[in-house]
Amino acid sequence: MSKPLKMTPMLRQYMEIKEQYQDAILFYRMGDFYEMFLDDAVTASRVLGITLTTRSAKDAANKIPMCGVPFHAVSGYLGKMIKAGYRVAICEQVEDPKEAKGIVRREVVRVVTPGVTTDEQILDEKSNTFVAALCIDKHNKKQTIIGLAFLDVSTGNFLINQADCRNERFAPALDDLTRMQPAELLIAEKDQDTLAPLLEDLRSLLGDICLTIRGDMHFDREIAATTLTEHFGTTGLAGFGCDQLPAGTRAGGALLAYIQETQKTDISHIRKISPLAQSGYLVIDDASRRNLELTETIIGGKRTGSLLWVLDLTCTPMGARFLHNQILFPLQDEDKIHQRLGSLEHLLSDGRMLDTIRQYLDDIYDIERLCSRLSLGQGNARDMNSLGL
Repeated sequence: MSKPLKMTPMLRQYMEIKEQYQDAILFYRMGDFYEMFLDDAVTASRVLGITLTTRSAKDAANKIPMCGVPFHAVSGYLGKMIKAGYRVAICEQVEDPKEAKGIVRREVVRVVTPGVTTDEQILDEKSNTFVAALCIDKHNKKQTIIGLAFLDVSTGNFLINQADCRNERFAPALDDLTRMQPAELLIAEKDQDTLAPLLEDLRSLLGDICLTIRGDMHFDREIAATTLTEHFGTTGLAGFGCDQLPAGTRAGGALLAYIQETQKTDISHIRKISPLAQSGYLVIDDASRRNLELTETIIGGKRTGSLLWVLDLTCTPMGARFLHNQILFPLQDEDKIHQRLGSLEHLLSDGRMLDTIRQYLDDIYDIERLCSRLSLGQGNARDMNSLGL
């Protein structure tokens, strides 16, 4: 029988924090490094391509696998972990080591996941990175109502919808999910079996999407509504046009609670919630979007070669994301189409004015994401300088 692992105060603290974040790789701050231990170290060393070493090397019975990355270069390593599909809990020292009595107090200050990140090295500046939530609101032999919510924490864009599905493959919900292409999907624990066909189809279309199972209580109708109204400081969601989407409200409340839980800070940059566009726009199903290669090619799923790639002459990341959304949600109202074409004609008729506008736009940074990072306390001096602060 092997001896129990010898626990130093530091390792004991690490294990206590790790117990709360078992589904994440724990980046544990020690001086100028983030250290990982035990199974986390084995996984991280393989994904990041860094050396795996051990503590207590002289004591064979108490060898502890470990590895570390420099604090100043953590963004690059964090990006590799997220792109590999892992969640990372960032654990910081929250008191001055000089004033600490015993071991320095540490806490997880945020959790970074494939769908919840503001790091520019992970995000694609030309498209949104959504985390989605999905819940079954009504289910019987004739009908299934599914609530959906999408949130891009890097821009504050928050959308909800509900889909009336009349077959076991949940086609309307699948269309919304493939159009928005979330990097992460939350579902309630009790819905796993019922949603299995949808998840199977989704994986075949979007690849290895990060699936997060949440407790059923987060999707409770009253709890979800309270989460939303308390955040927005309202008594209801009628002012946002979402009062007729009860299933979407459940998904939206669960999603916002997840963001609050992972970010552990002020998320006031999420200022509104909106219905996912349905009326006034041409609804294009997934097969049509793929065959027309609107935003990515059929072979390889690449942006290069798609309609979006041909049309995208935008000067700013915000403009690129706007164009991407406009292609996914093309206008159907004839008056609005003519109004837009008239505006374009006016710009194109005055080449000097158009060149001047583009010169001004070239100097504009990604204001949406810069403001979000600063609001979340994750910005730096370069971000502030970009905003002229």
